[in-house]
Amino acid sequence: MSWKQTSVDGEQARFIERWQAGGVSFVDLCRDFDISRKTGYKRVDRFRWNGWEGLGDLSRAPRRRPNTTPRGVAERLITARMSRPTWGPKKLVAWLRAEEPVVRWPAASTAGDILDRAGLVRRRKRRRHAAPWDEPFAAADHPNDVWSIDFKGWFRTQDGVRVDPLTVQDAASRYLLVCNGLEKPNGPQARRVLERAFREYGLPWAIRSDNGPPFASVGLGSLSPLAVWWVKLGIVPERIEPGHPEQNGRLERLHRTLKAETATPPRSTRRTQQRAFDTFRDTYNTERPHEALGQTPPARLYHSSYRPYPNRVSAPEYELGVTVRKVRTNGQIKWRGDMVYLSEALKGEPIGLVPQDDRYWNIQFGPLSIGLLNNHARCVLNTPIKVSPMSPV
Repeated sequence: MSWKQTSVDGEQARFIERWQAGGVSFVDLCRDFDISRKTGYKRVDRFRWNGWEGLGDLSRAPRRRPNTTPRGVAERLITARMSRPTWGPKKLVAWLRAEEPVVRWPAASTAGDILDRAGLVRRRKRRRHAAPWDEPFAAADHPNDVWSIDFKGWFRTQDGVRVDPLTVQDAASRYLLVCNGLEKPNGPQARRVLERAFREYGLPWAIRSDNGPPFASVGLGSLSPLAVWWVKLGIVPERIEPGHPEQNGRLERLHRTLKAETATPPRSTRRTQQRAFDTFRDTYNTERPHEALGQTPPARLYHSSYRPYPNRVSAPEYELGVTVRKVRTNGQIKWRGDMVYLSEALKGEPIGLVPQDDRYWNIQFGPLSIGLLNNHARCVLNTPIKVSPMSPV
């Protein structure tokens, strides 16, 4: 019977004992143990050189490991992970190569094994994902084509103060333009933060947001006062579909990292929390490699917009032949002797009216088509927004 079917060490010992006793040919001996002569000779040679300790299956691990990661390199990798606990092996290796290019750093897979053996890898439950959504938005091929804006869910600092983090990210370069903890997620506070960003970085062509306040409203064209201000600056407000945060997925993914590095747990006060936001923003932009950018930090790809923030924000202008009406403080316009309500978000702003047929007039605000005016019923129909072909977005 072959020793592979019973105890390996026991059968090999019996084989050597029978071989020492003699009285049987080597061919018959191997046949009795159901092994080949090659295997039999190999066991006898091991016994001759190493005695009884030479029996059994030896380790197949290579005696020399020329590609083993040096201890100093592994320790440097572990130290980097401990200082940046949310970075994975790909980001760590890319960052270390940029910081210390003369060192021969291991591949990301090897770095992952080193971190795993050091107990620095946290296992995550595999999650099922829905099929990706085909985004019907403007392409974000260059910096400042599209900015994404959102409030990351509010939380309280350790002293009980509420903080609503407002983030703005350039969609093409992933550069984090704004990360500010506001007292309340309202339009005036968001506008003050955006004004500072516009003065520093210039104007984007479009801003993508969700459908909640202060970015949108339930009024005509879903325009909020904040969105009206954007249009006056030549910025097209893009809104994702309700219930589809994946349409702004780049910013949603950033929020997960932001929470892990700055709010788990929250800081002691609002001021220290903002300092944590500022540190994260600087590290995210200038040091942290981004996988979607070929492990390049966003700051290497981003540049300011060529459209500066104007000293004076002007109202939209319309072509010849467009009927213009100014929206009153109550949100109404006067139309052929009657008062027609549009939206209070548009108060004080000029809107354009273009006839479609003998009954409906298209309502425009800047490059946006925001609704239809029923000339017979003197009422407004809230229709999906369309962007004028002349718009750059």
